[in-house]
Amino acid sequence: MTGKTKGSGNATGSSAAETIRAAALHRRQLLRAALAGSAAMAVGFRVSPVRGQAKKFAGVTISGSGFQSTHHEYIKAFLPEFEAETGMKVDFQLQAFPVFNQRMDLELSTKGSAYDFANLTFIYSGRWVNAGWFTPLDEFAKDRNKTPDDWDANDFVSGTIQHLKNAKGETFAFPWEAGGMLMAASRGDLIEKAGLKMPTTFDELMKVCEAVNGKDGVSAFVADRLHHWNWIPYLMGFGGKVFRDPPGDLMPAFDTPEAAKAAEYYARLITEMSPPGVMSFSDDQAMRAQISGRSNIRTQAITWLTPLVAHKESKVATTARFSVMPVGPNGNFPGSNSHGLGIPAGAKNKDAAWAFISWALSKKMIGRLVQEKGYGAVCRRSVITSDYFTKAMTMNGDSVAPLFLQVLELGGKTGYMKYRTVPVFPQVGDKINKAIERIATKQQTAAAALAQAKEEAIGDLKKAGINL
Repeated sequence: MTGKTKGSGNATGSSAAETIRAAALHRRQLLRAALAGSAAMAVGFRVSPVRGQAKKFAGVTISGSGFQSTHHEYIKAFLPEFEAETGMKVDFQLQAFPVFNQRMDLELSTKGSAYDFANLTFIYSGRWVNAGWFTPLDEFAKDRNKTPDDWDANDFVSGTIQHLKNAKGETFAFPWEAGGMLMAASRGDLIEKAGLKMPTTFDELMKVCEAVNGKDGVSAFVADRLHHWNWIPYLMGFGGKVFRDPPGDLMPAFDTPEAAKAAEYYARLITEMSPPGVMSFSDDQAMRAQISGRSNIRTQAITWLTPLVAHKESKVATTARFSVMPVGPNGNFPGSNSHGLGIPAGAKNKDAAWAFISWALSKKMIGRLVQEKGYGAVCRRSVITSDYFTKAMTMNGDSVAPLFLQVLELGGKTGYMKYRTVPVFPQVGDKINKAIERIATKQQTAAAALAQAKEEAIGDLKKAGINL
């Protein structure tokens, strides 16, 4: 994921798989094009053996599990090199996102030993980490006999690793993929013709939308139907919350005046300022509305915005503009998420598993994935700030790499994304989705729809045994 689809907890069925593959393709096209001039840098770039581990694991086979992603496929392509240097064999099994999560949750709950390493999924991190179902990795990372000197755990951007730790600060996985929400305008020229700039606040966003909506037959805004991802930054920006104080206090808290104001604001964006049919748009449909020039502004994960410049069918490659998510009266809360690789508590070959993880997520390997494969959802600061990544992520004069880094750092400063890592969020998110739909279609007022959603969510939480 890459990005938000997986982080949402709602990536099920073939449509989600198709949109994930489409986003991955667009990202690869972007990075490959920008890095073409740097290809020579990758020639002869060898993966250094893990210090003290070469051939130590001869005859050892480790098994791992994850969900289908471009990152994991890229890593599997490089496995013969790792296996030749360490002597071990790696069986990395990939499954569809919902299938993986369901099966891994059961495996972990029994402290099973079927897997030596596994993906630690963003939306399940609160459950899996707090239950002690993964092995603390800090001692491995500090051991120079098991970890290369240049591993540098602090190189992972704070917002990508925070949810992979427990309350004591122990680390249970290291991140391999990050998604960060930005804002992009497909027709930045229309904004400039109106004498305006890319909006930096909620007030400015609405003013820009009012000024450019319908110009050249282009709607001012567009979104997809996953409101419990898209609306939350607006909810928090107006001063509202999803839960009272997650993960400890999971009382739904989105029935406040601030939440109602956020819902009314967002509902106006997706009705008055968006194209017909937007309430049923998938990620891919919203993206295509932008790249075709039919819709202008969208606030979404970077994966879905870079195609404005990179996609071969884009009609707005020269007019697209990029910036950070606008700031609300209560601050800026762009969505961000990440997934990690860790070692299940019941694993039998933990040293060998760590050797694999420290190789797969090393600076050199991540750099290689970017330069040779076009991978862009990286979590290491040194890669995000590198010249080659910065060049790849500069579009129409807008340097997107530092914007991406800024979003990832924001999530780490206050932990505002914790709401999304509690196990019960998918049920609550479904209630939010339906409430926004009722508000946008004027079936209910914002206050009434959110109050109903809260009561329904409370009922679901109590059935799940949550103490409120």
